[in-house]
Amino acid sequence: MIFGANLWSSLPVPSLMLDGDDLITMSNPAAETFLNMSTKALLGQRLWEKVLIDAPLEEPFNRARANRTSLFVNDVDVGSGERAPMMCNLQFSPLQGSDDIMIVMISPREIASRINQNHSSGKAAKSAIGMAEMLAHEIKNPLAGITGAAQLLSMGLSVEDQELTDLIVEESRRIVKLLEQVEQFGNLRKPVQKSLNIHDVLDRARQSAAVGFGAHMLFVEEYDPSLPPTFADADQLLQVFLNLLKNASEANKESGTIRLRTFYDTSLRVRRADGTQARLPLQVEIIDDGPGLPPEIAEDIFEPFVSGKENGTGLGLALVSKLIGDVGGWISVDSVPGRTVFRISLPVAAKMETGED
Repeated sequence: MIFGANLWSSLPVPSLMLDGDDLITMSNPAAETFLNMSTKALLGQRLWEKVLIDAPLEEPFNRARANRTSLFVNDVDVGSGERAPMMCNLQFSPLQGSDDIMIVMISPREIASRINQNHSSGKAAKSAIGMAEMLAHEIKNPLAGITGAAQLLSMGLSVEDQELTDLIVEESRRIVKLLEQVEQFGNLRKPVQKSLNIHDVLDRARQSAAVGFGAHMLFVEEYDPSLPPTFADADQLLQVFLNLLKNASEANKESGTIRLRTFYDTSLRVRRADGTQARLPLQVEIIDDGPGLPPEIAEDIFEPFVSGKENGTGLGLALVSKLIGDVGGWISVDSVPGRTVFRISLPVAAKMETGED
């Protein structure tokens, strides 16, 4: 089984692994605690008989299994014969590198509520981010050992067996990349904000995309040249634009069009933590003509670990939202098949910030 025991045990949410017959083959400690059942009592049992879910999910689950896609279900009661039901969010996902194995992750709503409360509390949010960073660091250590051991084993194996060790190495490295993204949330340095021309940053992002991941796309610029400077961190803003352009490029595997549009709109105001209002009149839109976001995740697309991609980590847009929020901006999305628009709203740099009298 290509899944590190340390990583599996470290998952903070109740998680189960299913074989092709919906029989439970693995459960983590969080699942034992949530269901009030031991792994021994769960192994070999049919999911639907041991985990009581107050929703008709077998049919959509079977479709997700057949199509090797993820299934997200929010606000449903989940329990077992050993504990009372609790409102939860569920995620069913295929295990990459396998033909029929599925992973079930159960997120009790009380945990989600605590996370949301942490985001609204500065100290608690920093504590939660710090814990995530520490956990990611600790998981990366045994993964390095697993990767090294697999590489050593491959030296004395047949070609067929080397394919298995290569898969171990590949999947371990993929997990490391995921953990590195988690660690980015632990970077609590304040943005280095200064007055900048938003079109300069957009052009840098477009040029980088056009010669790399977006080489198959047509880029169309619709800039308002009269826009005043904004007040932001140029490197972080570049990271945001590159992430959004990469998503737009990956939405069209063959070819497509990405429109970069800027304009001025005075209607948007947001409330700061101190209760005052801030105007965000500078608008940047990144528009693609791909298939659009899956409706079941569109409202949660900026939440960690929510992704519409087959191998997506669900951390890219969460990081984008964090970076935009750090500079006092706002990001939103509007998506239908054939048109997805990510809009970033930013403040205007004050005169004293631009050096004007």
